[in-house]
Amino acid sequence: INISPAHGVICEERTAMFEKEIIIDARGHLLGRLASVVAKELLNGQSIVLVRCEDINISGSLYRNRLKYMEFLRKKTNSNPRDGPFHYRAPSKIIWRTIRGMMPHKTARGQMALARLRCFEGVPAPYDMKKRMVVPQALKVLRLKLHRKFCRLGDLSSRVGWNHDDLIKRLETRRKVRAEAYYKVTEEERKKKEEAAKAVASELPAADRELLAAVGSI
Repeated sequence: INISPAHGVICEERTAMFEKEIIIDARGHLLGRLASVVAKELLNGQSIVLVRCEDINISGSLYRNRLKYMEFLRKKTNSNPRDGPFHYRAPSKIIWRTIRGMMPHKTARGQMALARLRCFEGVPAPYDMKKRMVVPQALKVLRLKLHRKFCRLGDLSSRVGWNHDDLIKRLETRRKVRAEAYYKVTEEERKKKEEAAKAVASELPAADRELLAAVGSI
């Protein structure tokens, strides 16, 4: 996967070997488009972690998607409903099941690919301290027309039996406060290092400064 560290973007072109693990921030992505990209990468051997699954978007109004989900809840084994199908309510499990449906999960290859996927609501540790990526070909702002209706997966889950949306929102608020404090500290340290480097560079001979500038050290 070709990844741009400056923008945190997974590109369509394949010009690099696998990353050890890719963390995708699912916020603002369309459910089906994100699932198809992730399923293909999993089958190709990539390990992927999806965070903030509750903020995934689905095209269509909340009312329409709730009707479709309630119809899905009616599907069961008539003789013994405990035999399945199983209807997940949590956003992380809904996206997991969507991705599973896009791969041969009953074969050994599909089972190994599915084992390389992890999905979470919010951004739990240690992923809150790691670089997160986006998938541009699945972003709602790039793929859905402005006048089209859409809904949030967390809102849909809350209306079909998931009871932890408020809890996740509180935890996300705390995480963002911690992240902002950490960012300020790291920015101050970076500025101090730059000032120290400039101070040392000003004391060097002109020839040495030109040499360091040529290699990009100052």
